Amino acid sequence: MSREINLVPDIKDEMIRTLKLRNFIFFLCIIVASASAGLTFLVGLVMGGQQLALTSKQNTLENLSAKLNSYSDLNDFLTIKDQLGSLSTLANNKQVLSRTFNTLSALLPTGADTITISELNVNLSENQPTFSFDAQANAGKEPFIDYNVLDAFKKSMQFMRYDYGKYVDKNGSTIPAYCIIESGNDGNTFSDPSNGIYAFWTIEGEGCAPAEGSDTYSTEDYNGTKVVRIWRTPQFNDWYNQSYMTLDGTISNIEHFESSCTTYKGDTSQGSINPKWTETNENCKLVPGGTDGIRISDSSNGRGASDELVLRFSAIISLSPEVYKFSNTHMLAIAPSGRRNVTDSYVQIQAMFGERAADCEEGDTACKTNGGE
Repeated sequence: MSREINLVPDIKDEMIRTLKLRNFIFFLCIIVASASAGLTFLVGLVMGGQQLALTSKQNTLENLSAKLNSYSDLNDFLTIKDQLGSLSTLANNKQVLSRTFNTLSALLPTGADTITISELNVNLSENQPTFSFDAQANAGKEPFIDYNVLDAFKKSMQFMRYDYGKYVDKNGSTIPAYCIIESGNDGNTFSDPSNGIYAFWTIEGEGCAPAEGSDTYSTEDYNGTKVVRIWRTPQFNDWYNQSYMTLDGTISNIEHFESSCTTYKGDTSQGSINPKWTETNENCKLVPGGTDGIRISDSSNGRGASDELVLRFSAIISLSPEVYKFSNTHMLAIAPSGRRNVTDSYVQIQAMFGERAADCEEGDTACKTNGGE
């Protein structure tokens, strides 16, 4: 039987293992160093390539900049570009001052009781436009000086409304505002005593033609122009019976006006053949403050241009800013007695204004006492 005897001391065995570990670590370091050198080389290539690309782009930009700066009309071009970019903002902020007189035509009473303005100041600089004016009220009958005319005028402010929106075709597509005629040569809104307010759609103008052809619409002639009549006032029962209008006021499959303020509702609970229709406009108030939106001052008796007795007064009315916004198209003022046009077309305004009433002369007891407060 043979035996093996380990003649290597333990310390020698430990040294051998340590040398093997050292050689292994050294080998790993060589591999890591080689990988690092390769990575550094690749990074250098990438950075060098990027620098070359940046230099090329820089040269290209400098050449383009030189060419652009050599353009003689550059400043004019940039000015026009900036102005075109601000057109939408300007349109949203634009106000239509010409709606002033049409708004007044809705505010001022008509009939026997009249109010005539002798001086008017319009302020559009604030968030809420104001009318400041001197006027005279005339009851049109004995005792002529009637404070009830002024009181009724003030109370009517709470019932004043406005309405705006858009005209659409049978498919519900918006018809451009320039394709719509809302008033005649006299400035009065087109209206029918039985059916309400309407407008004309000029279908032969540029950009005004119906998408599916004019043969699908009933046309007529207006001042030598081919037009389609569009009812702004819904034809309630006719449209309901033809399924153009539902009881909740939704209108479809017919050219019509889409209001941003007014809603309609039909009621069949009464058992009648035709629904009972109601019109609601609660949010679009012409004078938001109602009776608090008008301030009356300096009321006194006076003599009008025809020597009639009148009541002189000064007033300030605060109006809704929405009435003057250019972006709110097809604007109408709604007076308690009906609708009045508030578009920017011409209207007869002469009757709204008159000479300031004269002071009561000494000894004119009728002027100084009749109807005064």
